[in-house]
Amino acid sequence: MRCTLVLASASPRRRQLISVFGLPVIVRPPSVDESVPDRWTPAKTVEELSRRKAEAVLRDLAATRAASGPEASGEVRVVVGSDTVVVLDGKLMGKPADREDARNMLRRLSGRTHEVYTGVTCIRESDGRALTKHRMTRVTFRPLSDSLIERYIATGEPMDKAGAYGVQGIGAVLIENIEGDFFSVMGLPVGLLFGMLTELGIHPPFDPAATAV
Repeated sequence: MRCTLVLASASPRRRQLISVFGLPVIVRPPSVDESVPDRWTPAKTVEELSRRKAEAVLRDLAATRAASGPEASGEVRVVVGSDTVVVLDGKLMGKPADREDARNMLRRLSGRTHEVYTGVTCIRESDGRALTKHRMTRVTFRPLSDSLIERYIATGEPMDKAGAYGVQGIGAVLIENIEGDFFSVMGLPVGLLFGMLTELGIHPPFDPAATAV
């Protein structure tokens, strides 16, 4: 059985991580409403947003599928949606609006432990069977000097990342300790996704040439 993964994300980091399964990947960034009630827990937030992204791409696939699509050709397509949030003192931190916002986020994270939640949804296109799960990882920052924060912001790396840092890039120098899934902090918990694909009857061949970081 051939399987293609449809990644509901424009993130190059998620695209890189999902490649380790050795399956063909189609990238289809979704357009969804990411607003959620303040009362929602971080776990519910990332699970719901990952589901919205996957369902939006699934609808798009249904609208554009030709008569010779997956079911006719024997191919199975699985849509994968993911969402990540950084949580400090129970409050969600998204992507910084500007450099000042990034500066404030990094100062708040300095020398402290925060949580990173990543939700994943997999939907099998042929029958709509869906799975949604999440992982939580604790990340501890080293104390950050104003000089280090400014140098990091100058790289531009913080501007498109939740919590204003990227664990797989220069942001790694900010981190003192990680308790949990490193790849969840990157934006896609590979081990969790593998288990979900297995539940859906997908057994990846893996790609020995793929690199995770």
